[in-house]
Amino acid sequence: MTANCDERHAFILPRGNADEAALVSEACIFPADSLLQVCAHFSSRQQETRLVRHVEEPLRQPPPYRDFNDVKGQAQAKRALEVAAAGSHSVLLVGPPGTGKSMLAARFPGILPPMSDREALESAAVQSLTSGFSSARWKVRPYRSPHHTASGVALVGGGSPPRPGEISLAHRGVLFLDELPEFDRRVLEALREPLESGHITISRAARQADFPARFQLIAAMNPCPCGYLGHTTKQCRCTPDNILRYQNKISGPLLDRIDMQIQVAAVPHDQLLRQADGESSATIAARVAQVHAVQLARQGKENNGLSTSEIDLYCKPDGAGEKLLSGAMAHLHWSARAYHRVLKVARTIADLAAADTISAVHVAEAIQYRRALQNP
Repeated sequence: MTANCDERHAFILPRGNADEAALVSEACIFPADSLLQVCAHFSSRQQETRLVRHVEEPLRQPPPYRDFNDVKGQAQAKRALEVAAAGSHSVLLVGPPGTGKSMLAARFPGILPPMSDREALESAAVQSLTSGFSSARWKVRPYRSPHHTASGVALVGGGSPPRPGEISLAHRGVLFLDELPEFDRRVLEALREPLESGHITISRAARQADFPARFQLIAAMNPCPCGYLGHTTKQCRCTPDNILRYQNKISGPLLDRIDMQIQVAAVPHDQLLRQADGESSATIAARVAQVHAVQLARQGKENNGLSTSEIDLYCKPDGAGEKLLSGAMAHLHWSARAYHRVLKVARTIADLAAADTISAVHVAEAIQYRRALQNP
């Protein structure tokens, strides 16, 4: 907080709004309980009748994130989520019930880079529109997990006057969509624009509103209606047509915009009992924060936000990596968008390895994170 205060550029606000406004470090806030106090502040020269500047001291307690060391096994999924956190990539977790998809997603905010003042202010501003902001959650990344019955208005915003939806309330945080195919298809299609642009425009006859929506999507789904396609011990009861119909609830264009698509396999009970505690969220977060700083220094943004021209500049693989990626693109029939997203993920993997050049090893791992759903 600034020590000096220029009253010519100060704000007099109701006391109920002072705590939130004072979180802006450059702001000079004077809380008032009535208009009489405001009049006395300007008319009186006596110090005791003048308003006293309010300084908000945000709570310094650790953010209430759950810890990754609670999750036994699932080393590949944890590694994938570390890559996603380091480069701000979206993720789809595919696996049978009980494999820990929701558990992993709930712990994901704890490994994200610390919020900057600007990010925290943006998040707080959106949450304030729904009276959902508390100073106790200052610099705590939002985690929104709407039910699959949520309407389009609830998810993307709307109403009269327009109000932000879940994707905006998750701004600078995490939007977790569990049971992804159970969401209404039209609701899911509304995610395509904000996943690309980072904002959503709500147009109504009377007015138009533009809300920020730069969220990190973590989605989860079963591989089939019964959930056990590809399970090692349980038999899938679904027909091929049912499986295909279930997976096709997620459109190709939306799936194309999800950077990483990960298989989360069931861990056998005997292995689960023998598993030691995994790395803590703090250990993973330290690596993520270091890589995030490297990206900001190199290009001023996370890898996921790179444009096509910036991908050509910062994500060019070596000869072996380019050959491997071209072969995968031809074999898997990827679009140009999928090709660019794999390159951005490969750039993040190289950053985690402290490598300046994207090699075939980094490209190979990125390709593994782009596996299609397992059709029968």
